[in-house]
Amino acid sequence: MAIVDLVMPKMGESIMEATVLKWHKHVGDHVKMDETLLDIATDKVDSEVPSTTAGVITELLYKENDVVPVGAVIARVDAGGAAAAAAPVAAPVQQAAAPAPVQAAAQQYQPAPVVENSGARFYSPLVLNIAGTEGIGMAELENIPGTGNEGRVTKKDILDYVSRRKLQPQAAPQAAAPQPAPVAAPQPAPQPAVSAPAPSSAVIGGNVEIIEMDRMRRLIADHMVRSKATSPHVTSFTEADVTNIVKWRDKVKGKFEQMYGEKITYTPIFFEAIVNCIRKFPMINSSLDGNNIIIKKDINIGMATALPSGNLIVPVIKNAGTKNLLGLTKDVNALANAARGNKLKADDTQGGTFTVTNVGTFGSLMGTPIINQPQVAILAVGAIKKRPVVLETEDGDVIAIRHMMYLSLSYDHRIVDGSLGASFLTAVAKELEAFDKNMEI
Repeated sequence: MAIVDLVMPKMGESIMEATVLKWHKHVGDHVKMDETLLDIATDKVDSEVPSTTAGVITELLYKENDVVPVGAVIARVDAGGAAAAAAPVAAPVQQAAAPAPVQAAAQQYQPAPVVENSGARFYSPLVLNIAGTEGIGMAELENIPGTGNEGRVTKKDILDYVSRRKLQPQAAPQAAAPQPAPVAAPQPAPQPAVSAPAPSSAVIGGNVEIIEMDRMRRLIADHMVRSKATSPHVTSFTEADVTNIVKWRDKVKGKFEQMYGEKITYTPIFFEAIVNCIRKFPMINSSLDGNNIIIKKDINIGMATALPSGNLIVPVIKNAGTKNLLGLTKDVNALANAARGNKLKADDTQGGTFTVTNVGTFGSLMGTPIINQPQVAILAVGAIKKRPVVLETEDGDVIAIRHMMYLSLSYDHRIVDGSLGASFLTAVAKELEAFDKNMEI
């Protein structure tokens, strides 16, 4: 028998673990090279993992909903040709022995020496955010055992630790309960009281439909609540006359698509202006680590995108500061199409340093967006509307019909003061208004 180990693939520089969503193959099943073996999830993106060999599945080392570190062996395949055909006979034995491989795999990726090297451990922004929300200091964080790659503390590790810590104060009352135990036995009344959710659902009443949140919506909800708990949000507003942009796009969009095979939207034009202003106000492109402000030299723009399911995802245009309008257009279109087709890769949503959300897509004039942690600011652009506006001319003030758009910037007041936030927002508006409507493509 030629047994081949299949491992959890690396899906991005900062992605150290993934959750098993669904196994498409089971012990005893034949699998072809590059055939989908399982579905996995990393934060928001779901991905398919293909088999790297052909043969018969002999072991599955993780169950659905297990969190698996990158590089861990997830399954074993007998690629021994004829010998593989006998593998299904061993399936019952595998079922009985299934817990053992899972335990072995868990031990293999929980290296004890990590504690000695704890001072040099890397902590992801998500882990640090959870630690900050739960009041876990760095000294306490250093003592949490990590099951991630190279002993890193994963989201599951810290959430398990938080759960155990919250249960500790409740252990004392239960320890003192041996004496009243006989008294508690004949009192079944407290048992129904625990099922308080049932009365609460009854209170809803009326003609309703109750829908359980899917996994992505739960992640979004958790991320939004944690962002509000982490950052004191302040939102500033301004408006911009984008008439020149509207006229230029209307004039060149047909020729632009003929020349480059890409549809030009407003989004890359906005991104180009935002990048220019981030260069003038680099503090907007930063994050906070304890008492240290980390200013990011690379400008990676996240663009909030609605999925067909109604959920929201934020793919990231990497190194946006190095790209011209055509380059930004290609990236915007590619990521938007991948998002709509559920084809985004895990790395496509990582590494953002500033986020833009277009609430105008859905007809909103403006919004108060929530910061995408660990960033410190997010810009919302509203719907473009024609309005009568007073213009100053050499011959005096005139009223003209202009294309106007509201801009709103939410920022972390721990780092970004009102003067900086308002100055950056005003600069973006002026950059948009100064767009050259005669620019050649």
